[in-house]
Amino acid sequence: MLGKFFQKPGKEESERVPPGQHLAKGFPVLTYGETPQVSAEEWEFRVWGLAKSATFSWSDFMALPQHEFTADFHCVTRWSKLDVKWTGIKVTDFMGLIELDPKAAQIMEHCYGGYTTNISLEDFMREENFFAFKVFGENLPSEHGGPMRLVVPHLYAWKSAKWINGLEFLAAEELGFWERNGYHRRGEPWAEERYSNAFGF
Repeated sequence: MLGKFFQKPGKEESERVPPGQHLAKGFPVLTYGETPQVSAEEWEFRVWGLAKSATFSWSDFMALPQHEFTADFHCVTRWSKLDVKWTGIKVTDFMGLIELDPKAAQIMEHCYGGYTTNISLEDFMREENFFAFKVFGENLPSEHGGPMRLVVPHLYAWKSAKWINGLEFLAAEELGFWERNGYHRRGEPWAEERYSNAFGF
């Protein structure tokens, strides 16, 4: 399995690959449950909780500045892919549209298909985070989270929620789907924050 689909990082790559990870030769797809099929025309994005409630269309997002991003991608299932090329919209540009309550400190990411994952406002607001709608120059396919996903390069990839369609702003941390089922609250790859200590890992 290692030789066919994955490989150990070479000397030049080893400093970019977190502990316990191998390099993927392709771009693996891991999905829990059915893959949502949502067109750009029907896609919408909601904001609520400790923020002024708002709903954004695909065209609202496309009106924001678009950028090319190159970022490494680390999955908790022990594979990494370096230099993934995305097209998307900076989180910080989108957040310029949001009226946020000063008490907001945590976020629940909501997605088509009912998936959720939590992230702190501090982790979310980093300059390198973005909403992606293209990968390697092509429209983001549904199996990789299309039409839109969040990308948070400094955390394990389950925090880069696929099929994202909403942000719920919270005062205190609440756990999302995987976090309630044993994954770490934060998921920092270099610290190998894979699983929750509460589950005995």
